[in-house]
Amino acid sequence: MCATNILNPVNLKNKYKRGKMKQYPLPKTSAKIVTKDNIVAVISDVPLTALSSGIYNGGYKKVNAVLNVSVPDGYNDKWLHDDPMNLVYEAQKNLQLTTDYIAMLTAAKIQNLSIVTRQTRDITITAIATAGWRHGESAGENIENNHYTHGTINIIVFLNANPTDSCLVSLFLTATEAKTASMNDYDVRSRYSGDAATGTITDSLSVAVTGQGEKIEFGGPASIIGQLVASAVRQAVKEAADKQEGSHKGRTLVRRLSERHLSIDYLAAELSKTKIFGDQQTITSTLEQVLVSDSVSAAFLLAAAKLDDDSKKDLIPHELGDIAPLSKGFGCLILNQKSVENMSSFSEVNLPPFTKQAAIAILQNSLSKIVSLQL
Repeated sequence: MCATNILNPVNLKNKYKRGKMKQYPLPKTSAKIVTKDNIVAVISDVPLTALSSGIYNGGYKKVNAVLNVSVPDGYNDKWLHDDPMNLVYEAQKNLQLTTDYIAMLTAAKIQNLSIVTRQTRDITITAIATAGWRHGESAGENIENNHYTHGTINIIVFLNANPTDSCLVSLFLTATEAKTASMNDYDVRSRYSGDAATGTITDSLSVAVTGQGEKIEFGGPASIIGQLVASAVRQAVKEAADKQEGSHKGRTLVRRLSERHLSIDYLAAELSKTKIFGDQQTITSTLEQVLVSDSVSAAFLLAAAKLDDDSKKDLIPHELGDIAPLSKGFGCLILNQKSVENMSSFSEVNLPPFTKQAAIAILQNSLSKIVSLQL
């Protein structure tokens, strides 16, 4: 398989007044990618078979176009919920569509889209993604949110291929798995729980096929066509999210901890209950200074947070023993403490076990250095 760049989306202008339409033909088909103002669309002269979760005309349909429409700045939740179709109809007029179409809405900017193509000799697949991860969620958790929120992943997958109906459903599932894999690649966390995110609360996906060529029966992640779809979607979503929100690589430790609901302020509030390390403000200042100046301690705290992910899910190997003494022993790794039994339990501190012991060890080290300097 190989990758092909169809266009450079950086050059697109996202203005909500009428602008010039740009068109990019899709190889070996009558279809094209169209960008105009706050819209990106796949438009075809001949009907496409599509499976979509789009807000307008979603489901299993024959359509000539699939639209992804960006919400303008200042378009508030109430307007959107009172009349979500207004933006869709405006987009239809803007593109002068007169035939059946599917439409999705996104809070991400269209100029931040990513387009990735994968192809073999007979099959061409194009993934078009817009993405924001600020409202990541972990499927199955409790989510209390009644508003349309900024941060969503919308994907159009276009295939110059002829999958069976069941294969089309499999490709839809494969593209969804690839979206989640892209989030795992960047360790995106749920806004609501801090768990590993599986998507955002307003994601939408459309898979559209031309029906050209020999029948294809299998679309899972191990099939040839499934691998093409997954590879294209996984790359496109990451690229789009980076354009929308800035690079997710090398995020600061403070941000990584906050994404896990372990902000420095929260850690300090809990650790101040011991009365040993000072008040909350003092502990906050100490942690901030240490984590900036001591990369080993910073890495240690991040490793502790990752261990707590496993601890929360009961994934710590049972042969390692009970979590309480194990986490204390972990904290001793950067202390001059040889006996775990001699360490205080700090039972009043309500933090995940490994993070708790790591943070305590970091503060104890800092306190011992201050005492040494005073002597």
